[in-house]
Amino acid sequence: MGIKVNTVTGPLSSTELGRTLVHEHVLIGFPGWFMDARQPVFRRQEAVERVVDAFQALHAHGVRSVIDPCPMDMGRDVELYAEVSQKSGINLICATGAYAESMGITYTFNALSVEQITEVFLKEIEDGVGDTGIRCGVIKIATGDGAVTHYERKVLTAAARAAKHSGVPLISHTERCTCGHDQIDIATGEGVRSSSLIVGHSCGTADLGYQTSLAERDSYVGFDRFGIEFEVPDAVRMKNLAALVEAGHGHRVVVSHDSIACWQGAMGNIDPAELSKAMPNHKLTHLFENIFPELRRMGLSQAQLDEIVMDNPRRYFEDAWNAVNNPLAGAAS
Repeated sequence: MGIKVNTVTGPLSSTELGRTLVHEHVLIGFPGWFMDARQPVFRRQEAVERVVDAFQALHAHGVRSVIDPCPMDMGRDVELYAEVSQKSGINLICATGAYAESMGITYTFNALSVEQITEVFLKEIEDGVGDTGIRCGVIKIATGDGAVTHYERKVLTAAARAAKHSGVPLISHTERCTCGHDQIDIATGEGVRSSSLIVGHSCGTADLGYQTSLAERDSYVGFDRFGIEFEVPDAVRMKNLAALVEAGHGHRVVVSHDSIACWQGAMGNIDPAELSKAMPNHKLTHLFENIFPELRRMGLSQAQLDEIVMDNPRRYFEDAWNAVNNPLAGAAS
């Protein structure tokens, strides 16, 4: 029996999520993007059309749901998401939460207490973002490179408390595969099951031991940057993913691209157009056109791939909900 998942167009049964990509972005605007007057003017309707086209191509590959874990300080626009969802047929799940200290907007949450930040997150889950009525279905957490800052620990603690209260799961950003275990420690320290967390960007290393250690703690391991090959090539990602499945950890792997369909401005001095040229495979359909066929050639069965892209995202939401509302139920395996 499924549970209700908040999407930008209303609640959806977890049994209806179908093929799900767990970490893609409709729209990103790095803090202060609007200050660079050299950048093209952002045109909302053009953005909608561009994303709808991309999502319809994804729909043709059988994908029915996408998690967009854009936090509130990175250009999130839930009404744009709702329009995209309605026009594309893709269920979109949006996030509350805040980004890492080095790249986020920190003034307000520095001023608020942990309890107040928890209230902010819960309001967006229970009542909706602003006056839109659009409720968030995941909570984004993020840490920087190497160590969790005081600010990040404060926000992560609030996020974990909101997850513990609401049954809405956590999804994370990590830098260079550091702090994944710190994220688990903070969440579980607040009473959240580790199976209620996707440790994001865990494929940004060739270290299978790190990835295995996350799976052994029952967190979901985010192989969510396929197509980004500056530091780790996809061949290594596929090798490690296959090794996790072979070792019996396939039920803890989720996949995505961390793609950005539309940009507001630029990423500092990084031109999005030049970035796209440097990453020709970084697109929403890459998994289905290139990665999954290669994984099948490497010996993974269709059933194993279906577990990764269908069963695991469903169980991720159900694990989190059951932890709060049916605590005698163990995490799905």
